[in-house]
Amino acid sequence: MRKTAQFALTCCLILISASAGNMIAQESEKVPEGAKAPEPPVHFYHLEFVVLETGPDGKPTNSRTYSGTVCTSRTDRGFSMRTGSRVPIATGSFEGEKNKNTTQFQYLDVGVSIDAHDARENGDKLALSITAEISSLGGNQNISGVNEPVIRQNRWQGSVLVPLGKATPVFTSDVLDNKGGMQLVVTVTPMK
Repeated sequence: MRKTAQFALTCCLILISASAGNMIAQESEKVPEGAKAPEPPVHFYHLEFVVLETGPDGKPTNSRTYSGTVCTSRTDRGFSMRTGSRVPIATGSFEGEKNKNTTQFQYLDVGVSIDAHDARENGDKLALSITAEISSLGGNQNISGVNEPVIRQNRWQGSVLVPLGKATPVFTSDVLDNKGGMQLVVTVTPMK
């Protein structure tokens, strides 16, 4: 009887040891909570932006090209470009010394601003968030004897999906003071 009890006790200890070994193996295979998935590889892309103005007949009348680089890293700040001029706008006048009128001016930024960020690969396309603001002089307007410049503005913002290597219009709008239009065309090329 004593040998049977010893045999039963030995069998129980073997089962407990095997069960504990399996639990330890399963625990070592678990990914700890809060652990991050591995980062995907970072790829760089050349962006070419073309601002295309069209006339009333739909044919191009003017174009300007800007380029930069983005990458797919989550920490990348993206691409930001500003170019233009500061245009004076009369904001008021007052009579100064010796009855001489003095005019006050405010300066407005006129030109092109483009921001592209959050680049993510999507098959053979690149997803981007793009903000573009394009302003230009549209002639002058006489207001109370003062010639003031007319400023045309286009502002676009959105998430876009651009096929690689293909010039793609991402934003289009009409010019309000004539029958022309304006487009922002983007070409994305992988960098090796």
